Amino acid sequence: MYQKRGYHWGVVFVNWRIQMSAACPHLSLCNKSDVSVGKAIKIEKNGLTLAVFNIAGEYYVTDDLCTHGPGSLSEGDITDDVVECDFHNGSFNIKTGEPVAAPCMIPLKTYAASIQNDEICIDLP
Repeated sequence: MYQKRGYHWGVVFVNWRIQMSAACPHLSLCNKSDVSVGKAIKIEKNGLTLAVFNIAGEYYVTDDLCTHGPGSLSEGDITDDVVECDFHNGSFNIKTGEPVAAPCMIPLKTYAASIQNDEICIDLP
């Protein structure tokens, strides 16, 4: 038989633990100085293969693999906020992941990037 006081404490404790485990952990990818303005680098961490872009001093992170073929977007040509895949020349908007030129039709997965102690990080789901 539960007493109100003990039950109440159990509920508060359980709720607190759920809130703590629901927080998104950060994954540090690289230092800001590793990515020159107008360039991208490939990062492989935690089972992810990502492209980290520096567009006019702002950092963006996407999946590195083109959604159309085996092209590496970190090796593609960057013009403004668009990356052209070196495999079939399809293009994506780096900021949104939306395809902007055929043959690419499936959007690219993007990750919200943040800076912590000069490190580029993303939130893990």
